[in-house]
Amino acid sequence: MIEILKETARYLVCVKPIGIAAQGTQAEAMPQLLSEQLGCDIFPVHRLDQTVGGIMVYAKTVQEAARLTQAMGQGQMQKTYLAVLTGCPAEKAGTLEDLLFHDRVKNKTYVVKRMRGGVKQAKLHYEILARQDGLSLVRIRLETGRTHQIRVHMAHIGHPLLGDMVYGAGKPEKGLEGQCLHARTLKFIHPRTGEHMELTSPLPEYFTAVLARLGPPLDNQ
Repeated sequence: MIEILKETARYLVCVKPIGIAAQGTQAEAMPQLLSEQLGCDIFPVHRLDQTVGGIMVYAKTVQEAARLTQAMGQGQMQKTYLAVLTGCPAEKAGTLEDLLFHDRVKNKTYVVKRMRGGVKQAKLHYEILARQDGLSLVRIRLETGRTHQIRVHMAHIGHPLLGDMVYGAGKPEKGLEGQCLHARTLKFIHPRTGEHMELTSPLPEYFTAVLARLGPPLDNQ
């Protein structure tokens, strides 16, 4: 059962579990699971890596999907993530901006030096919330939504996400189902109704277990 945080006649906000595709037509992808659960058509609005869980928006009509996707593309929806990094960035808060190229064949994203075909600008802001035992908890706000963006940015500065098999140590972290990254909050003003919304996705058990090593509770994060 997919957890629903908010539902209206035109859209819904839910929590995507780790390991489930955010888009696609396969039976185990989020649109099909939600459609079966709610008894209506479901249309994706944005992406989230299969190995990442957290808050997502889906539409119930094609028109609503187009409206919300446009709002997302224009930066009217603000998403924040929580991530646990190996090591700790030198600055308590900062902005990372790189040129990224995603290799579709290898399903891997690279930082490159020059703009060329397929290269896109990527930007995020981070803030360190806690640090201990060689790990750091950071809150991240994306300005762009590139494939594997957070993972690549952090690995590029020498602090890959805990448990990241692709951009990190290349070995699994005990107790983790993937990299330690969670889509935590979503803020937006609905483009049609003008309604202000701020929703928070609960943290999965594996994430709270890692946070216990870092000290402070995350109830207010």
